[in-house]
Amino acid sequence: QVQLVESGGGLVQAGGSLRLSCAASGGTFRSYAMGWFRQAPGKEREFVSAITWRGGRTKYADSVKGRFTISRDNAGNTVYLQMNSLKPEDTAVYYCAADRTRPYSPVVGETREEYDYWGQGTQVTVSS
Repeated sequence: QVQLVESGGGLVQAGGSLRLSCAASGGTFRSYAMGWFRQAPGKEREFVSAITWRGGRTKYADSVKGRFTISRDNAGNTVYLQMNSLKPEDTAVYYCAADRTRPYSPVVGETREEYDYWGQGTQVTVSS
């Protein structure tokens, strides 16, 4: 069974840190670019970060650049999002996603439409 499962969310005070994990199973996710998106209540899902299948290229939204770091393990089946200096505006449900349409691609998509498989999300809440 194909699965993407996020974990690591929770409640943290502003300025704190969290590390999100996305565990992939049931497919060759190591061949795919992986992305992180987030969605706050009443807002559209927005791009946060993405990484190529090899991990050699990364992309970040301007709002998180310098604070968040995306990475993946050597097997490529777990993707991480290290979130530092968290702000209340980072509060959202965070989703990981896979671009299964173009394996081995150097492209790191920044739009929802470029990802075809999604996890269930994990809640991140940053208090003032």
